Amino acid sequence: MKQYYIYTYGCQMNESDSERLAHQLETAGYTATDAVEEADLIILNTCCVRETAENKIYGRIGELKHLKEKNKDLILAITGCMAQKNQADMFKRVPHIDIVLGTHNIQHINEMIAEVQRTHTHQLNVDMDNTVLPELEAKPNGTFFAWVPIMNGCNKFCTYCIVPHVRGREISRPVSAIVEDVRKLGAQGYKEITLLGQNVNSYGLDFKDGTHFGTLIDALDGIPGIERIRYMTSHPQDMNKEMIDALGRSSNVVTQLHLPVQSGSDRILHKMNRHYTVEHYKDLVEYCRKMIPGLTLTTDIIVGFPGETEEDFEATVQLLKDVRYDMAYTFIFSKRSGTPAATMEDQVPEEVKRVRLQKLMDVQNEISLALNKEMEGHVYDIIIEGPSRTDETMWFGRTSGNKMVLFPREDRLHVGDTVQARITKGQTWVLYGEIL
Repeated sequence: MKQYYIYTYGCQMNESDSERLAHQLETAGYTATDAVEEADLIILNTCCVRETAENKIYGRIGELKHLKEKNKDLILAITGCMAQKNQADMFKRVPHIDIVLGTHNIQHINEMIAEVQRTHTHQLNVDMDNTVLPELEAKPNGTFFAWVPIMNGCNKFCTYCIVPHVRGREISRPVSAIVEDVRKLGAQGYKEITLLGQNVNSYGLDFKDGTHFGTLIDALDGIPGIERIRYMTSHPQDMNKEMIDALGRSSNVVTQLHLPVQSGSDRILHKMNRHYTVEHYKDLVEYCRKMIPGLTLTTDIIVGFPGETEEDFEATVQLLKDVRYDMAYTFIFSKRSGTPAATMEDQVPEEVKRVRLQKLMDVQNEISLALNKEMEGHVYDIIIEGPSRTDETMWFGRTSGNKMVLFPREDRLHVGDTVQARITKGQTWVLYGEIL
C-alpha cells in the first residue's frame, strides 16, 4: 500500500487544507506514515506570508532531493500559498519536484498524481476560480477538536500582506453546508471546533442577501456535542454590533476574541490600508466587553512599519495600556515582495525596530501577568489536551478564553475531558491550577 507524508507550514487554514488533502489521498488508497523516508508521496503545504518562511521551505525541498534520487517513483508535490505565488518558477528553482498545486486546486491532488505517474512530467494547476468553493471532506488530526473552514480569500489588501494575492477574493460556504459539517463532527465526538477564514467578519457578505457572520453563529448554536466554537481571524473593519450580539448570546461560542489592531496610530493604520480608526476600534472593544462577559482579548501588532515615527510608536504603547489585552502577538515589520509596503520610503532601521519591539513586549508582559494574577482563586472549565511538552507529570487544558492551565497529572483524567480547575498561580504566559 502506498504511503504519504504531509509537511504543513503557516496558518490554521493550511492545517485545515492538509486535512482535506489527507482525506482525498486516503480515498485513493494511500495511508499516512510518520517516516518521511518511507513515503511514496510527499506534500509540502506551504506559506509565503514572510520571505523567511519561503526560504525555510526551499531548504526543506532541497533536503528531500536525496530521497528522490533513491526512489525514482517518489512524487513531491508543493501546495499552498507559496505554490500559488511562485507557480512555474518553482520547477526552475527546484526541478526535482513533480506537482505545483495552487490554493484553489487542492481538490485535484489525486488526478495530478495520476498524471505524473502516467506522463512522468511536471504538473501545474494554479488557476484561481473565485466563483465556487469546493466542498471537501477532511481527516481531522485532533482528538476532540477540528477545523471548519467557512470561507476563503480576502478583499482587504493591507499594504503589508500577500494573502489576497495568493488566496484570491472572498468566497463563503453556504450556512447549511457549515452546519452539516459541525453536526457530523458533534456526532463523531468532537467537542470543540474552530471556524476558519482569512477574515471571518466578512463571512456571507458575498451572498449579498443580508447573511453575515452573526447569521452563521446563530445557526450553529446548540448543536449536540459541540461545547466550544472558536473562530479566527477577525478584522475590525467588518465587525459590527449585530455580530457581537450574536457572539454574546451564543451558548457555545468561546469568550476569546482575537481582534488584530496592528497599530495604535491612525496615520499608520491609513498607510496599512486598514480602514478603521483607533477610536472606532476602542468602541468595538468596549461593546464586546459589555456583551461577552469574561472576554479574553488578544491582538496582533506590527512594529516598525515604514514611516512609523516615535510618536506613532508611543501611540501604540498607549493603546496597549488603554485596552489591556490578555496577550499581544507582536511582530517586527519585514518586507514581503509583491506588497506595496515593501517599496515604501522611510523604512525604519532594524535596530530601532528591535528596541521598539522589546519595549512593547515589556509593557504587554506586565499587563498579561497582572490579568492572569487576577484569575487566581477562580474556577474555570477547561478541556484537557494532554501532557506538557516540558514535563509529562504536568498536564494542561485551556479555558474558554484559550488560556493554558497546567495541573498535576491524575490517572482518572483523559484527553478531551471537560473538568473544572481552580487557578492557584498566574504567570505571564500560563496559569497553574488544581482539578476539582
